[in-house]
Amino acid sequence: MSHTHETWAARAGELNVPNQLFIDGQFVPASSGRTFDCVSPIDGRVLAQVSEGDEVDVDRAVRSGRAAFESGCWSGLAPRERKKRMLAFAELLQKHTEELALLETLDVGKPIRDSLSIDVPMGIEALAWYAEATDKVYGEVAPTPADVVATITREPLGVVGVVVPWNFPLMLTCWKLGPALVAGNTVVIKPAEQSPLTALRLAQIAVEAGIPPGVINVVTGFGPTAGRALGMHPDVDALTFTGSGEVGKMFMSYSAQSNMKRVSLECGGKSPNIIFPDTADIDTAARNAAFGIFYNQGEVCNAGSRLLVHESIREQVIEKVVQWAAKMQPGNPLDPKSRAGALVSAEHTDRVCQYIEAGAAEGARLVTGGQRLRVETGGYYVAPTVFDAVAPDMTIAREEIFGPVLATLSFKDTDEAIRLANGTIFGLASAVWTSNINTANKVARAIRAGSVWINCYNGGDITTPFGGYKQSGFGRDKSLHAIDKYTELKTTWLQLY
Repeated sequence: MSHTHETWAARAGELNVPNQLFIDGQFVPASSGRTFDCVSPIDGRVLAQVSEGDEVDVDRAVRSGRAAFESGCWSGLAPRERKKRMLAFAELLQKHTEELALLETLDVGKPIRDSLSIDVPMGIEALAWYAEATDKVYGEVAPTPADVVATITREPLGVVGVVVPWNFPLMLTCWKLGPALVAGNTVVIKPAEQSPLTALRLAQIAVEAGIPPGVINVVTGFGPTAGRALGMHPDVDALTFTGSGEVGKMFMSYSAQSNMKRVSLECGGKSPNIIFPDTADIDTAARNAAFGIFYNQGEVCNAGSRLLVHESIREQVIEKVVQWAAKMQPGNPLDPKSRAGALVSAEHTDRVCQYIEAGAAEGARLVTGGQRLRVETGGYYVAPTVFDAVAPDMTIAREEIFGPVLATLSFKDTDEAIRLANGTIFGLASAVWTSNINTANKVARAIRAGSVWINCYNGGDITTPFGGYKQSGFGRDKSLHAIDKYTELKTTWLQLY
């Protein structure tokens, strides 16, 4: 990385921060004129006064999306033309990589090295990958009698509400935007109030790249107002959400109360990372266990927050994880050398610390971490934290903390490992470390989770689907399967004479 901490800080001071709603191809203030503070978790300073959209503004955005959809300016384009414009969109985003990465880091506190090398590139990759799929998704012809021709075609739903969280704002928006646009839909994005900036810039760049005005709209604001209005709107055909289970259930309720809009949810997890004593490389397993929970400050829906270790190697593994924790202490997110950054907000930091206190109070052994760091900066930082002697019924073993807190449990045999792994309301992801292919296969088949990684953690790319079982939600992001969420299947039955 060519930039230093000082140059990133200087660029941050010169950055043009978007702060208004983006509706029908232009920035506009909220109808009420209200704004809210967009606070950087790096140091607690206000980055911008962002427009606070509400029900009126959501209606404006939905009407814009509906008009664009009905006009056919996007849905009516030949797939080859939509592909061309989406590729131009991805290419223009690529030219703004550093700007988008800086906005992301300032907004949510993640290390600039991650925003620059992971978040922004993976978002762009998703858009480009789906663009290439636009003219390659075929319909079907049913096997009918000779006097019938029956076709099965995919059609766009219409207006799609996209509600994304604050941990990977740009990347997750692109995961949803790509397949929605491929199908010919228009979208209204409601970013988390903690992370509104990159969604606004993304929409502006889309218009510059040739995506028609009204195809992508962004309403910034709060969940109980703007989020609820989007979920309840009778002219939104589908809503896709990534975030907490509590809010996900609200969107299901909004659908039932309004127009039965299609809802897809990804609602987090409490993912087990299982290490058997016959794993080929305990050092690698321990390093992955550390990165699986401390990467992105633990603010990852599929974080390996439960470490299940065979009792014969428990102390050895914990010792190695603690060594890695020491190397992943949070630093200034604008320093390219920092491996960890700030938690997203003061409120979330308090919540994570309350979980740490609960772990100690319920009898788990605090091995390392547990304290706030860099308090003098005005930002929100928590040390990588490891608990041992965690019981399955403890709060830190059951609830999603969404911070750098690892709960370690031990097991005696494979069956117990499976019981512990499945002993959760969640089912997003899991990992198995073993050199025995029979063990790997048995555990992978038994675990109720959307992803099972064997001898790695967080494997996969845009070609593989991502989503969960149980209360981790339903529907899949990534891969061609994601297009299913944004299309209707139409049967046309032609009787021949």
